[in-house]
Amino acid sequence: MGIILSTLSEGGGKREPVDIFLDFEKAQPETDEEKEIYGTVAKVLDQRADILQKLKEYKGCEEFIRQAITTPNDESEEQAWASVLPAVERLKEFYDFSLELENSFPNLLVALCKENPKEKLQTRQALSKQFADVFDFVLQFDDLKMLNPAIQNDFSYYRRTLNRMRLSKKHHGEITIKDELANRMSLFFAYPTPMMNVINETTAKFLSQNTSVPQENVTTALAIMATICEEMVAQKKFTSDETNMFCLRCMTGAIILYDQLHPTGAFCKKSAIDIKSCITELKAFQADSTDGLLNALRFTTVHLNDPETPNSIKQLLE
Repeated sequence: MGIILSTLSEGGGKREPVDIFLDFEKAQPETDEEKEIYGTVAKVLDQRADILQKLKEYKGCEEFIRQAITTPNDESEEQAWASVLPAVERLKEFYDFSLELENSFPNLLVALCKENPKEKLQTRQALSKQFADVFDFVLQFDDLKMLNPAIQNDFSYYRRTLNRMRLSKKHHGEITIKDELANRMSLFFAYPTPMMNVINETTAKFLSQNTSVPQENVTTALAIMATICEEMVAQKKFTSDETNMFCLRCMTGAIILYDQLHPTGAFCKKSAIDIKSCITELKAFQADSTDGLLNALRFTTVHLNDPETPNSIKQLLE
């Protein structure tokens, strides 16, 4: 059964009805073309559960680093280095996955946004689910990363030690993550929300280089996705708390990316997204904490504090 809803057109004012239900629990690719794209993207997305589990289990090397700093000697420094090396290799896994996501995400942009995004979202439901999978993963990863300061601390210590070793020409045989790669990883982890930043930059770069996919189509797809997700939670289309939380993460990610891409953003009166309903739904959800999603809207969007944003919307996020 479809969900009837309305979204503002890009110019504002006139409302265009949309009739779409995204079956996030059962969607499967149907045509050969969809199966091919789905298979390519799945090779990347199938790793996301493992990546999230490894991030949840990341403990850091705080005690060894503290000992090396407060009681510097060969033994304490060797122990700190020995603990940091495998930790940084794990961080490299996260960074490498971000590169795979960067290469994979444009496949979904082309498949869903090149022509009539409303139609493609509805008829290519398996790809729409993968589109949502990206946002679901990104919001979970970034929330876990922000709650774990050991990631930044460990990598900072690694880089400082690497510089000292480079100058003293010690331990070069053990170093697999050298200066150039370390610099790139440092830029990645420096962002509070590194995976969302990858999606933002990847999409902007893709749109600047690929004129066959209009930016308006992408923002339209994001607005529809956000609205559909909000409606499905509000109307209790799924009984599973997990699926509803999935919808809310997808909704939040779509809002953030829309806000990055659209000239006037997601929060103004003419936005194609009913942002008030989206925020209200996040605040009303009781089955799981949505604090991380609300904070993502507060701190990773561009236009929230614009003069054009109604005070009532700003107050909702205070």
